[in-house]
Amino acid sequence: MTSNDSARAVSRAGSGAAVAAVLAAGPRTPRRAGQPETSQTLDRGLSVLRLLAEEERGLTVGDLAERLGVNRTVVYRLLATLEQHRLVRRGPDNRFRLGLGLIRLAGRAQPLLSDAALPVLRAFTEDFGVTAHLTVADGDEGLVVAVEEPAWSDVHVAYRVGLRRPLSCGAAGAAIAAARRGGGAGCAVAEEMPGVRGVAAAVRGVAGVEAALGVVLLGEAVPRGLAERLVEGAERLSVALR
Repeated sequence: MTSNDSARAVSRAGSGAAVAAVLAAGPRTPRRAGQPETSQTLDRGLSVLRLLAEEERGLTVGDLAERLGVNRTVVYRLLATLEQHRLVRRGPDNRFRLGLGLIRLAGRAQPLLSDAALPVLRAFTEDFGVTAHLTVADGDEGLVVAVEEPAWSDVHVAYRVGLRRPLSCGAAGAAIAAARRGGGAGCAVAEEMPGVRGVAAAVRGVAGVEAALGVVLLGEAVPRGLAERLVEGAERLSVALR
């Protein structure tokens, strides 16, 4: 073999290694003009968390590699990093699930929701004399994260932050379920308990947040204009959270 032949062989070998490296890294989404450059590794790590959030039973390394379109080595590195930060955990069945470290992060996000919601909720208590709340979906349950009760009403429904109810119950759950099905903007009306009526509108268009802006009131009648105001309030809250 001549020196030129050797050089061509090395060149081909180097090209083959480069192609193998590209294939191992998986497909890269092209960046559109005007978009800032992003971190592919961080994007994949966040995708791992999203995939695990969608699977209560957890996912194996092979499952994640298939869904991300990368090889197992890449997935092992991602999981090792996330596990160090307690964002994922490995079960005895070798399936990975979300870790307890996410609870601390989620706890920091809840005040942001309530701070944005309180001015909107306060308008309903002042104008309609009803108890207003913001409820977010947490799995199959609705979690109340903000409440405003009317100051001038002699009798009203008491509600508390931290209350959990199945999404199958009440107006807030019905509004969130309708948004999941792709239903149009509107209000859900439901009986919360005997003698108590609930009205709620889904907060749409906020990435990672499924929520409903709602009110609870005594009696069967819904005040005129309340439903329309709820839809408008949910849209204002959506804009504030984006």
